[in-house]
Parts: sequence; C-alpha cells; structure tokens
Amino acid sequence: MSRDGQYLFASGVYKPRIRCFDTAQLSMKFERCFDTECVRFLSLNDDYSKLVFLQNDRSVEFHAQYGRYYRIRIPKYGRDMSYHHSSCDLHFVGTSSEIYRFNLELGQFLNPLQTDATEINCCQFNPVHELFACGTHEGKVICFDPRTRTKAGELDCAIQLSNVETEMLPSVTCLKFKDGLQMAVGTATGHVLLYDIRSNRPTLVKDHMYGLPIRAVEWHSQDLVLSLDKKILKIWNRNSGQAFTSIQGEHDLNDLCVVPESGLFFMATEAPKMLAYFVPSMGPAPRWCSFLDNITEELEENPEQTVYDDYKFVTRNELESLGLTHLVGSNLLRAFMHGFFMDMRLYHRAKAIVEPFAFERYRKQKVREKIEQQRGNRVLVPKLPKINRDLAEKLHERQLDEKVKKGKKRAAANLLEDSRFAAIFDNPEYQIDPQSEEYLLLNPVMAKMDRERKKKKDQAEMLREQFREVGEDGGSHDDEADDDDDDGTSSDEEDNRILKNDMQKQFQVIRKRREEEREQEDEDGDEDVAARGKSGDKPRQDGAAQPKFFEMKEGMEWNADWRKNKLKAKEKKMALSQRLQRMGERAAEAVRMAPGGSRQMTFKMRGKGKKGRDRVQERIDHIQERKKVTRSARDIERTFKKPNRSFF
Repeated sequence: MSRDGQYLFASGVYKPRIRCFDTAQLSMKFERCFDTECVRFLSLNDDYSKLVFLQNDRSVEFHAQYGRYYRIRIPKYGRDMSYHHSSCDLHFVGTSSEIYRFNLELGQFLNPLQTDATEINCCQFNPVHELFACGTHEGKVICFDPRTRTKAGELDCAIQLSNVETEMLPSVTCLKFKDGLQMAVGTATGHVLLYDIRSNRPTLVKDHMYGLPIRAVEWHSQDLVLSLDKKILKIWNRNSGQAFTSIQGEHDLNDLCVVPESGLFFMATEAPKMLAYFVPSMGPAPRWCSFLDNITEELEENPEQTVYDDYKFVTRNELESLGLTHLVGSNLLRAFMHGFFMDMRLYHRAKAIVEPFAFERYRKQKVREKIEQQRGNRVLVPKLPKINRDLAEKLHERQLDEKVKKGKKRAAANLLEDSRFAAIFDNPEYQIDPQSEEYLLLNPVMAKMDRERKKKKDQAEMLREQFREVGEDGGSHDDEADDDDDDGTSSDEEDNRILKNDMQKQFQVIRKRREEEREQEDEDGDEDVAARGKSGDKPRQDGAAQPKFFEMKEGMEWNADWRKNKLKAKEKKMALSQRLQRMGERAAEAVRMAPGGSRQMTFKMRGKGKKGRDRVQERIDHIQERKKVTRSARDIERTFKKPNRSFF
C-alpha cells in the first residue's frame, strides 16, 4: 500500500503483471505487464507515480506515472531491496555477500557494502534513525550506519534457537521495525524473535509450530504482532505471546499487507483472488470502507439464541406417555415450538418410573448389534426377489465382482439397497418385458455389458462352439458366422463389431414384426402368435421342448475345455508368424526340413463354401448371357459396300 493509503498494489504471475487499485473508487486503476516475474516492488513516493520493481532475471525496472521509464541489471540475483530517502540510495540484497547500492540522483552504482554472509535474504531501513539492517542465510542480522557505510552491530539469532531440534539452519527470512528500538525477526524454522536492538537477546520467541519459513511479519498498534507462513496467519500479543486469533487459507499464503491504524488487512495467496479480512476488535475500518463498521454493528445487535444444554425437548405425545401432562403451565415445563423443554434429571427420573425395563431392552439391543456385527464376516446367500430377478442377480454379481470399478459397485449397491427403487423389485407393474421394442433396442447394449457373465453361466456355449445342429432331414444347419465368432478377447474393435451385428439383428426383428402386424390387420383370421413364430430370429419359448441333435464341426477336436477350441478359431485369422508361435510343438510337425536347407509346410485349404460356389456360378451364367447378346463386327462390315472410286 502507498504511504498516503489511497492506492493498493498487487503483483502476480501467469502472466507477470502488477495491478493498482484505487481505494477511493474501490476499483482497479491500471494494470501493467512484465517480461519476467516480479520479486519485490517499492513505491518511492506517496502515490503510484514512481515505482521500482525487482525481477527474478536480475533486472530492475523504474516506472513513472505513464509506464516504464528505465531498466537496469544488478550483478547477482536479488531477493529484497530498500530505499534510503535521505541519500536517494536504493539498496539491493540477494545471492551474494555484497549489498549493492544504486543512487537515483546520479543514476549510477556506488561502492557495495561488504558482509561475511554467503547470501542475504531481506533488508530494511529503520523509519526513525535510518539504521540499515539485513538478514543473512547464516541466521544473523547485520546493521550498517548509512552515514559512514560501516557495520554498526550484529545479532546472532541462530544461537538463540540452538535448543530447537531442527534439520535446517535457522536463517533469517524477514524482519520488520516497529519504532527506533523494537524489531521482529522471522526465521526459516518457523520462529519469530522480538528484539530490543540495545540487547543481543530476544525479549520473546514465538513458535508457529509448523516448521515452515516465516514469510512476513507486521506490527499492529494494539500491541499485536502478525506473523505469516505458507499455511497460517497468527495474531498474538507482543508482550506475553498469547494467541489473539489465527487465519488459515485454502491456498498457500505469500505476503501480508496491514492497513495502518485499522483492523483491515490483506493476504496474497497462490490464487487469483486476494484475501481481505476485517477484525473489529483490532481497530476501526478505514475511511474508504467505513461501511464495514455498520455491517459489524448490525451483526452484534442480533439477539443470541438461548441453547438449552441441560434440558430435554419433548412433544405433547411424549409428555402423555410419561404421565406428566399435569405439569403443563408450571415452571417445570417451558413451551417451545410444538413441544416443551424440561429438565434432563426430571426426564430420566420419569422415564425410569414409566419404563423400568428400558435398560434391560437397551442391553439386549446392544448384544444383538454385537452379534450381528460378528455375523457380518460370514458368507451370506442373497435372497433374490421374484420380480425382475435377472436384474437383481446382475446387480448383485456386479457388486461382488472385483474387476468392476468402485463407482459402478457403489451404483449397483445403491440400486439394491435404496428404498426409492424398491418398487422395481416389488411392484409387478415394473416387470421388464423382454419382447417389447424398447427392450430389443436396448438389449444389444446390455448384452455387451454382461457378455462375460453369460459366458461363465451358459454351459450350452460348448455345444455351439464344437458341434453343429442336425435337422430332421439329416442336413446340418451351419452358421454362416462361424469364422466371425467371438474369440474371447476384450478389444474395442471386436466388441464394436459384435454390438453392430446385434443391433442389426434386432432392427431386422422389429422391422419383420411391424410388417407382419400390417399383414395381420389386412388378413382376418390369422393368429398373431403363429405369424411371429416364423421370424426365426428369436428363440422359441412356447410349446414342448424338441430334441436336438448335433455333430462335430469340421476342424474341431473334442476337448472338455471348450475355450481352447475358440483359440483355434482365432488362429485362423492370425498371420503365419503369429500362428506358428501359437502352435508351439505342433508347428514343428507341420513344417519339415527339406534337403538343401529349404523347408516344407503342409496345410489344408478351406473350401469356398456355398456362397463362394454360388458366386462362381453367377459369374459363368453372366458371361454366357453376354455372349448371346453381343454381335460380331464382321456381320456389320458385310452389310456395307465399298464406294466406287471412279465416280470421283
């Protein structure tokens, strides 16, 4: 904040910029962007007309009222700077033992001040006698007299923390003067030391108990000290160290700005918004936001609600069960809302008289709960409902399946246990109809989700994989999609292909059903069930079970483990190198070594099948038909006679 208290400055990153806010208008006055991140900035006069910025690339920018005025670079990376108004010297400290001085009147660097430190973290001029103090990495505070440019004294803060068990060196991270004698020093170990500069021992040592470096220390006029680290802001009494209050933000805290002579302060965090707090007990609100006082006064005027800690709230029905209705209107009952407040001791005494065996029931209930808790480790057989039994079984298996994600497990458990969905398994009106069009359109998606469960439970899959059905006439009903069978893999391409085929089949079933319904409306006397039974795409559900006969498929071997046969069907689609790797020992029998180093492989080609033969026959018929239609060019030439050249 500027010295006149009218302007508030805030710098940030992404992108590096600074914003100036006008407190009189409660709005932003201007915004300026930098090339690199700003480490520290100062206002050289009372307003925003002269600003200086220390950046993390060793550059220092001077800004005027209109914008950037000049830019210089210092020899080492800077961490802090302070301005001496009497001599117009700007002092820089950083990753060096030297304190660089730049005179703004001459516009040139002066001889630096020498120290014994390896690095200097912070610096400040005393506002009364202009003593220059800087905090070093070794935990010392070195003071210089700016008039003679010589060392005036040294405070070793690390020795005062020698009894503290810590892994890091208690280096000085920040310092702040209150007046000509009192100084606060913050260390990297999370301690704040209050000094009288006439003594080398601190008057008070405050521990933040977080072990994080202190980033800012401020004095307050109400004998309070505000110390800030990355996690928390603590406000405590400077004489006794007693905690006044503490504020913990959601994000990491970076810096602190206290409005003088008020209870308002700001905190910069690792977030786009700054945190603003007003504590009325620390002081009044500033003149430019005096409305805060009115708000706090209105909050204090609200009456506090009385809390009855030693009273029991009972309704009129409970009062009748206790036999205490005759106490209504006496001072033993206090009417409140729809009941009464009564003394807790009177309630327990009346309860013991009316229900003498209440404790015995309570003890039995606790024993029952303990037994049920021990029984929870047993294996429980689920009781499935009669309505939508398949759906309940799916949800229960999904809840027990370890491969299912936690979110799907929780959703299945909620659907089974939530009372809002109890009607799905109790009310017959919610019975799922597998013959409806909505279910047929949704069934391919459900089949894709439950394919693994069906494979485990359907034992008839082994027959469909290794055998083909034989009809009454002795012919075999071979499936055209034998080569396209599911190979057991979980790849996305295979699942999408199966889902697409299922969707096409269901659309065909629905299309045929609608056509048959139109024919049924035109033809009276036809039965709907008989017409739908001719679709052939859905399994037969009515009538007596018909015996079926199967024969072994070509190229299949009998094996109790039917999954191995599915792998053979998958091998037919593989490349030769992959097939040889799968075959293992059988590959050595199929491939034989021939004389001269060559190899000989035997294999059996698959026939073209019925579709292939029909395609070849159609091609032959088409060629013969074209021969009959086409005419030879010789017949055309004979019809024309050569012209008589003598005529010309």
